[in-house]
Amino acid sequence: MATRILKRAGVSNDICERLKRHQIQSCKDLLSLTPVEVMHAAQLSYQKASVLLQSVSKAIAPPLTTALELWKQHSDSCLSTSLPALDKLLRGGLPCGAITEVTGPSGCGKTQLCLMLSVLATLPKKLGGLDSSVIYIDTESAFSAERLVEIAQSRFPECFSCKERVLQMAGRVHVFRELTCQDVLNRLERLEEDIISAGAGLLILDSVASVVRKEFDTTLSGNMMHRSNLLGHKATTIKYLAHQFNIPVVLTNQITTHVGPLGSVLSSPMDSGFVTAALGNMWSHCVNTRFIVQYVDEHQRQILIAKSPVAPFAVLNYTIQKQGICIDGNDSQETLYKGTDPGLQPIRVRTGFNLSTTVHDKTQVLNLGHCSSTS
Repeated sequence: MATRILKRAGVSNDICERLKRHQIQSCKDLLSLTPVEVMHAAQLSYQKASVLLQSVSKAIAPPLTTALELWKQHSDSCLSTSLPALDKLLRGGLPCGAITEVTGPSGCGKTQLCLMLSVLATLPKKLGGLDSSVIYIDTESAFSAERLVEIAQSRFPECFSCKERVLQMAGRVHVFRELTCQDVLNRLERLEEDIISAGAGLLILDSVASVVRKEFDTTLSGNMMHRSNLLGHKATTIKYLAHQFNIPVVLTNQITTHVGPLGSVLSSPMDSGFVTAALGNMWSHCVNTRFIVQYVDEHQRQILIAKSPVAPFAVLNYTIQKQGICIDGNDSQETLYKGTDPGLQPIRVRTGFNLSTTVHDKTQVLNLGHCSSTS
C-alpha cells in the first residue's frame, strides 16, 4: 500500500529522518520522486538512491499467494459471531482479511451487532474470541460504552463477573470519533500504527455511509464522481488493512430508495421503487460479505446473507435482547423469494406501528403502518 509510512517498508530511522525534513514520509511520497531527487533529499549516492526506490517498491507490492495458503488462512482465522446458526452458514464466522458489511434501516441492530463483536474480539481464544483489541471508528456518535458493558456482562456473565475484567475489556476497545469524510480517510490512512500499537484484531467502521451522504449531494454536477473516487480510496485502504494484518473488518451501511421496478415476486405493476443498500452498485462490489438486516414486525427482525464467497443466500430471524443479538432457532429459515444482485436486494423497513386506544371501555387498534419492502 503506497500510503504505508517508510519505517514500515524497512527504511532505516536515519534515512526516514532525513526524508522527513523534505515532507517525505510515506512510500507514495518517496516513489513519486526521481532517483536524483531522492539522492539529494536522503543525502545518498545515486546508486543507493536507486536501490532505496527499488526496495520500497518491492516492499509494498502485493505478494503472490497460493490457493492453499488462502484456504489455511480461512480455516484457521475466523471471528465467531457467537450465533451458531450464522457461524455454521459462514463456515466458522466472519472471515479475517476480508470486509463484512451490515446494512439496513435504523433501529435494526447494526450498532448492537458491532458492539457485540467488539466484546467477542476481546475474549480469550478458548472462548471463541481473538484475544485482541478493537479499533472502532464511530461516524454517527452512536457508540455507547454503557451498552458495550451491558452486552459483555449479560452475554458472558462467567467471563465478566468481576469489575476488573470488565474494565480490561473496555480498555481494549479503542474508539475514534470521526465526523467528516476527510477525517475518516485520514484516520484510515494512519491506522497502521494504531493497529500495531494496540494489537488490534478487529476493525469496525460505523458507519461508512453517514458522512459520505451528508457531504455529497449527488444531484449536483460532479458530486457523484467525487463521491465515487472517495469511496474507492476508502475501500482500497480498508482492503489493504484487512489483508496486511489478516483481521476482519466490519462496516455498517444505510439504506436508500432505488427508483424503478425490481422485477421479482416482491414487486407489483404499481411499484415505482424499492429500498436497498446505500452507496450504489460500485460499493457493493467492494465488500466481500454483505448482511442485510430488516424488519419482520415490531419485535422481530431478520438478517439476510445477501453476498458471501462461502455461504448460500439465507435468512435468519432474530431479536435484540439485553445480551445483544439473539437468533430464533438453530437453522436458517425458508424464504418466499430468492437472492438477487446484492446491490439491488430489497429491504423491509418499518413504515409505522399499531396503536391501541381505549374508547368507552373498548379497545380499538389503529393500524398506522406496516413493515414493507418498498417506500
